[in-house]
Amino acid sequence: MKVFYTDKYTVELPVGHRFPMGKYRLVREALLEEGILTHNELYEPEIVSPEVVTLAHTRKYVESICNGTIEPKAMRRIGFPWSPSLVIRSLASVGGALCAAKEALESGISGNLAGGTHHALINAGEGYCVFNDIAVVILYLLKHKKIRRAAIVDLDVHQGNGNSAILGQQKEVFIFSMHGEKNYPFHKVASTLDIGLADNTSDDEYLALLKEALPKVFDFAPDIVFFQAGVDPLKEDVLGRLALSKEGLAERDRLVLYECQKRNIPVSLALGGGYAKPIELTIVAHTQTYQIAKELFPNTVRGTANQGL
Repeated sequence: MKVFYTDKYTVELPVGHRFPMGKYRLVREALLEEGILTHNELYEPEIVSPEVVTLAHTRKYVESICNGTIEPKAMRRIGFPWSPSLVIRSLASVGGALCAAKEALESGISGNLAGGTHHALINAGEGYCVFNDIAVVILYLLKHKKIRRAAIVDLDVHQGNGNSAILGQQKEVFIFSMHGEKNYPFHKVASTLDIGLADNTSDDEYLALLKEALPKVFDFAPDIVFFQAGVDPLKEDVLGRLALSKEGLAERDRLVLYECQKRNIPVSLALGGGYAKPIELTIVAHTQTYQIAKELFPNTVRGTANQGL
């Protein structure tokens, strides 16, 4: 399985910042330590050009991020301080998503150990999301006629308002979001299919609703599924407000990935959110997503050498 990661996904934040920036490195280390991935399965992503990002965002917004002229108020909405390394991180995260999608179309499955930045809007970022990686990639694939239809299965606890704002009018895209109804963002943008969950929703109810919804996604007959596999529905997540167990999250991932596998639909994984305390619980949940992916897609290991990871 070919998975994309770079140390550029991690940037320095002020002391006490609530975003767990270190989780990207920790997920990579855990995947290797547990033997879920080998070094030969980790690849350095490309860093996309700002021009590619303008497929989903206004040129004015992209340029303001890249050259550092963005207003401080707009950066506060994003939640990160501007820095040159944040620009590289944001372009690399989109690059990882693009590489993963291309690889998934070739081999059946791939993943990006970042991304899922589904709150970024056409002309602004918010909620720790600078550029909307999945939206950029879908528009790229459609533009270059690599696919005819795409589906997003967004199971992060926060509704993917940016996905819907950018892609909602695209008849070639099906967007499914299952999220906390009373959680961020407080202004939600309608997806193709939204399921809003009450606070403290637990495994049984969650999984029953997911089983009922997934056939609608696959009736759309997508050429690729983008799985935003955020693990913030975990009951220990400080921003989640749901009550899923680690086992419930595993069954969630298994349901989605099995439906893709049995239909031979390529799937591209995005890391999404995760803010548990202790953070080790988030790391375990992210790594089990890849463990399940390896179990269900056992024939995707590639033997070519990586690029220094």
